[in-house]
Amino acid sequence: MFNEFASQKREKRADRQRMQERDDRAQQARRDLYARLNTTARAYRVAARDVVRAAERGEDVESAVLDAAQEAWAEEYSQAQMALSKDVLEVTSALNRALGVGYAVAKHLPSSLSPSAAYSRAHTWFSGPLSDGVYLLRVTLRHDLGVEVQPDFERSRMRALAALDSERRALERQLASEQIETSRSA
Repeated sequence: MFNEFASQKREKRADRQRMQERDDRAQQARRDLYARLNTTARAYRVAARDVVRAAERGEDVESAVLDAAQEAWAEEYSQAQMALSKDVLEVTSALNRALGVGYAVAKHLPSSLSPSAAYSRAHTWFSGPLSDGVYLLRVTLRHDLGVEVQPDFERSRMRALAALDSERRALERQLASEQIETSRSA
């Protein structure tokens, strides 16, 4: 009877240890995914911003770097869609849309009817709302991991998310209007 009790105790301990190891692996996988999301989002924003700066200086624009950054982000984003919690996915999806608008801003600079206004708009987007969006992603990921927990995080997250979406929609309208003007003048 003592041997049976000791055996059951060892089995329970082994089960707890296996569960802990599984939880540790899952947490590490989540940290790794979050780190890749953060890295690729930042690289994407920087690549687009660098395309804008190079174009503004009249340099040859190496769009392959931007395209590679966009592809890397798309790969991480598609994997993240299957693993993220609803709140984290909401921020990541909003940033995905904002990065896509940034890509369009960078790609359409050469065809702009008003280059100085287009460069100004691009600088404003990449250093303001898009930079804030990448920061929001990082803060959200850290909060979700329990690394940096803020008391009123949910309210701050919702406010920042609304601001990013509002700025993105305004820029999309502006770009659409400019494209209509460009097609009329062609």
